Amino acid sequence: MEKAIIKTPLGFTEIIGDENGISKIHVSDEEQIITKKIPKQLQIAISQLHEYFEGNRTNFDFKLNPKGTTFQQKVWQELFKIPFGNTMSYQELSIKLGDVKAIRAVANANGKNPLWIVVPCHRVIGSDGSLTGYAGGLWRKKWLLDHENPVKQQSLF
Repeated sequence: MEKAIIKTPLGFTEIIGDENGISKIHVSDEEQIITKKIPKQLQIAISQLHEYFEGNRTNFDFKLNPKGTTFQQKVWQELFKIPFGNTMSYQELSIKLGDVKAIRAVANANGKNPLWIVVPCHRVIGSDGSLTGYAGGLWRKKWLLDHENPVKQQSLF
């Protein structure tokens, strides 16, 4: 496995992967040494992450290889279907997965998402529109949602 650390607007981001795809993207507040020479297997992912933060990318198309249970994989696949700039409640996600009563299990799988931003778990909110549960911190969730759907100032004239 190859590893690289980059600096993003939300902290230090660790990217791990190999020729089979990216298996982990994780953000941290802890200061880390930025990787100077990016391994070949990680270059596309890092380039696309930079484009996302610059506002020039709305989806990712590099190869993924996340590790998780069958149920977690099913939840993560459903997260991919939430369009850029949109949100979905945990309850709606549970219904889409076929079991409205699985809301806690869905939330747990969402929280174990190993591919920060790329598998857009930040787009899942509470039924009342609240920003609930986010492993990276609610301030990051708010930042990401604002980044993807900025409020446009209306012209007064």
